[in-house]
Order: sequence, then structure tokens, then C-alpha cells
Amino acid sequence: MVTSTLVIAIGGNSLIKDRQHLSVPDQYLALGETSGHIARIIADGWRVAIGHGNGPQVGFILRRSELAAHELHEVPLDVCDADTQGAIGYELQQNLGNDFRRMRLDRHAVTVVTQVEVDPDDPAFHAPSKPIGSFMDEAQARQRVEQDGWNVREDAGRGWRRVVASPRPVRIVEERAITSLLQSGFVVITVGGGGIPVVADVHGNLHGVAAVVDKDFAAALLATVIRADVFMITTSVDRVALDWGRATQRWIDRMTLAEAKAYLAVGSHFAPGSMAPKIEACIEFLERGGREAVITNPANMEQALAGHAGTRIVA
Repeated sequence: MVTSTLVIAIGGNSLIKDRQHLSVPDQYLALGETSGHIARIIADGWRVAIGHGNGPQVGFILRRSELAAHELHEVPLDVCDADTQGAIGYELQQNLGNDFRRMRLDRHAVTVVTQVEVDPDDPAFHAPSKPIGSFMDEAQARQRVEQDGWNVREDAGRGWRRVVASPRPVRIVEERAITSLLQSGFVVITVGGGGIPVVADVHGNLHGVAAVVDKDFAAALLATVIRADVFMITTSVDRVALDWGRATQRWIDRMTLAEAKAYLAVGSHFAPGSMAPKIEACIEFLERGGREAVITNPANMEQALAGHAGTRIVA
């Protein structure tokens, strides 16, 4: 029997359900719900790789670092990415392991702390746009610009924040290890938070950079390089809607690649920074030879793979 390969990019709602449940134990319990659905997919015979978000978690580490700056060194952004990959990977692989034991399923999950190479000449480095960390007043922001070379921006009247580049991923450094683990039967948790952004110098040596790679674009690249049969993104809604938030809003069950590109080009169907990049990531996967992408919520993952839920985008 030929095993089909699935890449799942789980959204932030699989870690933080609301502002009243932000603690690490809360996140562990939230991941447990998503883990149960993934375990059932694996029991159905799928070979699975899992990516995840990490935006709030990186923000928490940065805030702790800022509060302790009078006593301890601050944590660089690339190291924050590595920290969250390890922590979230641990929580997810333990949940999956418990699910496998409960289901008497002889499978094992492993986390790969993953570097994702980006192009140092990516235009995003010249126009930082991704807010990270805590809010500052203008005086603090200007001080950070002068002392640390930060890029800062006023954020919707709420204060000033650091902004960093969000370049596109071009290479998954640990691709061979990920592929080998999948072929050996492991469930692989990888490209967490979009991966640790790194650039290569003239000698080919890699160096971390202060940037954020979108987790859906990184997972789409992963799905391409491991030749996944299906690329799935989970979010807070069970399907994609056209005219989101308007009186004319309507849910859509299926789109072709051409239709998805046309809807995206309209500019008003999908919210920037929310559904739009998810659609873009699906388009990229399909344009690079993928056959099928699915967007749904965690509770409907199994039904979506069976064609009974979610939005399918096909080549």
C-alpha cells in the first residue's frame, strides 16, 4: 500500500484559545485537542509532518527578556524562534505520544529544530513590517533605534513596537533529516513558527537574522520539498469565505488554482495578515506541482481530508 503524505500547518488557535488561557499549561491542553485529531489521521495511514505558529510565544519570551534586561542579557530573535520550536515541539510530541499509546498505535513523534534559509537581498529586509514584542512609548522606541538599530513603528494608536522583516523562505536546511525521519515512520514536527530564519555568507556559513518567516509559507515549501500529496492549513474557521465580514459573505467549499488566484487578486475577499497569506501559501504549493490544499479548523481535519468539510483548492 502506498502511503500518502500530509503536511499540516496548525494555526495559533491550536495553542491559545483566548486571552484568559495564555499559560503554558493552557497551551498544552489546547494542543492536546488538536493532537487527538492528528493522531486519528495518522491512524488512518497518513504519513504526517506538522508545522505550527509561534508569534505570541516569541512575544512572551521577548517581553520576559525586556523585563529582565537590567540583570540579564536579552535574547536574540532567532534564538527565541529556536526556543519556541523546542518548547512547542515538546508539548505537541508528548501529546501525540500519549494519543498513540491510548490508541495502541506504534508510532512516534519527533521535533526537528529547523533552520529556514532566506535571501539576504529579499525586499522584505528593506521594508520591515512584522510587529514583534511589547509596546513602548515614543521615547523608549527612539532610544532603541539609537542604541540597538531597531526599526520601530506606531501601531494603531496603541504605542510603538519593533518591526522586523518577513522574508520568503527559500530552503529548509534540515530537509534531508526531515525526509529520512518521515520515510522511517516518524511523525515530524518541523518548521515551527516558520523556522529559524538564517542567511548564508560568502563562504556558505549560516547566520541567524532578526526576522520572522511566515509559518504557512514555510510549511508550503516543506510540502513541496517532501512531495506531499496534501497541504493543510488549520485556522479558526472551518472554511474559507468570500467577501469576509460583509453582508455578501459566502462560504466556499472548493476552488481551482485559477479561481483562488483570481479571488486573491480582487483584494477584498481575504483579510491581509489573516486569510490572504494562507491562500497565497496554498497557491505557491499548487504552482510548484502540488495537487491539493485544504483550509479548515482543527476539529474538522479528518472530515476535510474525506471531502466533507473545509475548503479544497486544487490544481
